[in-house]
Amino acid sequence: MTNWEYLTAPVLVHNTKQILDNFGSDGWELVQIVPNPLNQENLVAYFKRPRG
Repeated sequence: MTNWEYLTAPVLVHNTKQILDNFGSDGWELVQIVPNPLNQENLVAYFKRPRG
C-alpha cells in the first residue's frame, strides 16, 4: 500500500502555471485547486506525493 504525504499551498492567479510546474518537478501531484475564501487574488492548491 502506498503511503502519501500532503501539502496545501496558496497559488497566485497570475502565476499559476509556473507555481504548479515547480511543485510538479518536486514530485507533488495536484489533487484539487479551489478559490481562497479570504483572498480572491489567490487559489488554494492541495497536493499529494508518495511518502518516502
